[in-house]
Amino acid sequence: MRRRFPLALAAALSAPLLLGGCTAAGVVNALTSSAGYAVETNIRYAPGPRGTLDLYVPDGAGATAPVVVFFYGGSWDSGSKDLYLFAAQALARRGIVVAIPDYRVYPEVRFPAFVEDGAKAVAFVEAAAAKGRFDLAPGRHPLFVMGHSAGAEIAALLATDERYLRREGLAPGRLAGFVGLAGPYDFLPLKEERYRQIFPEALRAASQPVNFIDGREPPMLLIAGSADRTVDPKNTRSLAAKVTSKGGEAEAMIVPGVDHIGAVSALSTALPFNDPAIRDAVVAFIERHS
Repeated sequence: MRRRFPLALAAALSAPLLLGGCTAAGVVNALTSSAGYAVETNIRYAPGPRGTLDLYVPDGAGATAPVVVFFYGGSWDSGSKDLYLFAAQALARRGIVVAIPDYRVYPEVRFPAFVEDGAKAVAFVEAAAAKGRFDLAPGRHPLFVMGHSAGAEIAALLATDERYLRREGLAPGRLAGFVGLAGPYDFLPLKEERYRQIFPEALRAASQPVNFIDGREPPMLLIAGSADRTVDPKNTRSLAAKVTSKGGEAEAMIVPGVDHIGAVSALSTALPFNDPAIRDAVVAFIERHS
């Protein structure tokens, strides 16, 4: 039976509180269907309190089911995998395996530690999928990285700066694709002191995914909202233009009227009146490159 909710509730749940407050996120996740997939939580991939991930495995997922490692946003200083069941379910219901890791954030660490954590998580998931651990069918699953906001920067660096995955024993060519939602990819100079602390001056150029493009990157789907006032959509356009200028594949999708939070809340199947365009584009991209 299709759930119907008042428009006011829909607006409240899609507001910034959705991803910034546990209560609203809990409501959205409570409304999200639990059918059609299994979840294993707090799988350890690295030491420490933020070295765990949650894994969502669709019922009947075979040896060639695509696997997405999704990195949430939070300005590199906050966030939790526990808030993103709604995003995982949107993909798992379409036969896509989803891993959502926590990763260390500022002030515990500075750049590039959170990207290094991301590489460890991807390598762990790839090995688990190959060996058939955690209800996964063993095989060579197509492997994707995906992220929203700060998480999109992390995923983008994993897709463009080959050093991170190589250190974890993965060849850069192992990635089948990258999906970025409202990501900062070309965001220098830094204008806020908090970000100057997170990104040490000597390493700032290395924090920009746009600086590593040589045309050999995996295919990219880069989505941003035209109403985003948190991360300028020019980041999406800049990265897409750089990739295509080098002969690579990148599609930039600027969605009219969508803001920063809307780029990820659009994945939810539980929010009424949600435009499925972003969700459908992500699934189609993953299916096309699997």
